[in-house]
Parts: sequence; C-alpha cells; structure tokens
Amino acid sequence: MQLEEAPDALLAARAADGDERAFAVLVRRHASYLRGFAIRYMGSSLDADDVVQEAFVTAWRRIGDLRDPSQVRSWLATAVARRATDVMRTRARRRTDAIEDREVTDRRDGPETVVERQAATQALGRIVDALPADQRDAWMLRELAGMSYEDIAERTDSTPAAVRGRLARARQTVLASMEEWR
Repeated sequence: MQLEEAPDALLAARAADGDERAFAVLVRRHASYLRGFAIRYMGSSLDADDVVQEAFVTAWRRIGDLRDPSQVRSWLATAVARRATDVMRTRARRRTDAIEDREVTDRRDGPETVVERQAATQALGRIVDALPADQRDAWMLRELAGMSYEDIAERTDSTPAAVRGRLARARQTVLASMEEWR
C-alpha cells in the first residue's frame, strides 16, 4: 500500500514514531479542510493560513499525545481551534471583524439595502462582543465554526448540557438585541 492511500490512523501512528513523510501526507490530506475551518472559525481568511501552519507545527510536536489515531482529523481541528482562539483573544478589539468579514453583498441590492445590511452586521458584532466570554465562545464555535455541542464542550472543558445553556442564553440575548433589525 502506498503512503498516500494509507488510512489516517496508520499515518498518525507512523508520524508519532517520527515518520515525517506520513505526517506530510496528513498535512496534504487535511490542510484544505483545516484552512476552511479556520476561516469559518475566525471569520476571516487573513490569519487562517498562519493559524493552520502553527497548528500543524504544534501537532507535529505533540502527535505522540494523540490517544486515538483514527480521530486525527478532529484532533487537528481542535488544534486549529485552540490556536485560532488564542489569536482572537489577543486581538479582543477586533472580535467584531470575525462577523463583519463574513458578510456577503449581493450586487443586485441597492445602496440602501447594502448599508442596512452592513449596519445590522456591525450591530450583531457589537452584541456578540458584549456577551460574557463563555457565551461568546460557545456562540462563535457553534454559529461560525459549526461545531457540535460535544466538540464545543470538549474544547471549552465543560459539558454538552452547559454548552446548550450558554448557547440558549447567548441566542436569547442576540435575538432580543437584534429585534429592531427584523
């Protein structure tokens, strides 16, 4: 069997034993997905490549810590999420950019619609930025990164039930605060 065709579990086990070629296959196999994940998570492609690259460097150093080699993709995604969270925390003032950069403008819309959509997006960014940190993190991981409750719970060292509660409170705040934009 060629290395390119090997399952993730085998590649991860070989990489844990120091096989750089096996790790390179994992990088090629998952880089595109992880870049897309980082973009969704951060709301911007500007830092996504750096975050993914740094996560791969960390993963190479820590691949021996991977308990279940068949879960290498989610383990890598967690490494990307952690690095992205670190970057976002150091740039707390730019948190609203994570939402504003996601805005898509339809060229058929008139200027009034575009301005209204931008204002609503900025309002949403301010509202999300004002949420308590645990609610904001849960909201961003679920709504921007599309992570499951279980993955968010693992990422935030809590339980799925706690994540559901945080998300419910965050969504309630966001909906109530965005009422005028309906």
